[in-house]
Amino acid sequence: MTNIAKQAVGIDVAQKELVVSLGRMSHDTGIEIYGYKTFANSIIGFKSLVSWVEKLSLDELNVRYVMEATGVYHESLAYYLSDQGNQVSIVLPNKISNYFRTLDIRTITDKTASQAICRFALERRLEDWQQPKKMYRMLKQLTRERDQLIVERTALKNQMHAELSEAFPNQSSVKRLFERIELINRHELEIKTELSRTVKEDAELSKKISLITTIPGVGKLTALIVLAETNGFELIKSKKQLIGYSGLDVKVKDSGTSVKGKPRISKRGNRHLRKTMHMPALAAIRNSGPHKDMFVRLVSGHGVKMKAAVAVQRKLLALIYTIFKTEKPYDKNYEKSIINKEIMVRAATIK
Repeated sequence: MTNIAKQAVGIDVAQKELVVSLGRMSHDTGIEIYGYKTFANSIIGFKSLVSWVEKLSLDELNVRYVMEATGVYHESLAYYLSDQGNQVSIVLPNKISNYFRTLDIRTITDKTASQAICRFALERRLEDWQQPKKMYRMLKQLTRERDQLIVERTALKNQMHAELSEAFPNQSSVKRLFERIELINRHELEIKTELSRTVKEDAELSKKISLITTIPGVGKLTALIVLAETNGFELIKSKKQLIGYSGLDVKVKDSGTSVKGKPRISKRGNRHLRKTMHMPALAAIRNSGPHKDMFVRLVSGHGVKMKAAVAVQRKLLALIYTIFKTEKPYDKNYEKSIINKEIMVRAATIK
């Protein structure tokens, strides 16, 4: 066993359970997946998982725990393992999906998914996961709570409209609906106050938000949601990764001459990011500038407004990432020159 080079644990995380595969890579025999077990997604399950891994792995060699960034179900496990001093890596889902397609696996199950994650961990050099700042964690909780309140208020307003449209509205029902809407309005105001206070208390965050909001159509709330959902772009290393993480990347189904599917966005990513980029894109399109020009050019090419609007969403999201990293404000002229270069490159490719 002295020739073992790496040890890793691949974890497929669900709401209530953890499907785990344990593997190792040796200099002689390559990769071997030799352990498999299911644990509860709870503190008791976490302790059992670590104990099981310690019994089956070599003490003199570190074990890396690897999981996908799927929703919020992986977070408790990641914090627990990190607090215990273990090596933890969290990988974007699209990376695992792309890797899975390279394997000779025909049936996709929780077990094969955990095995794929384990193999990925053994083959790649992964970075240690760092716990996100408390600030970003709080921003995510607050912005998601506000989003849920907006959904509830919209449903209540629809109920109110239906009730008032009846020949004989029930005044008691109308009164209760109105009171519930007013309660949500107060809660939303409280959340906005907390968000504003959080930004003011952190000078660096306040500066980043000010820079990001120089982008036409992008407001403070949009900037906060993007930073909250990406933990300040913690796992993001490129604009391409960010687009994939948001699910705004284009999925094309082509096979030979018989299968020609329409390009669609994958939607395999963070739905909160996709949702928050919708209104800013519409606002940017209404303003005169490079994004409106881009929208008009795309619509004139293929005639699909929604497809062109999604392209603007991708552009704005990539801009937020660039400005966050470079700490330089939005430059309309520079952006226009970049878009013109992209047009020239595409035109040259078509020729």
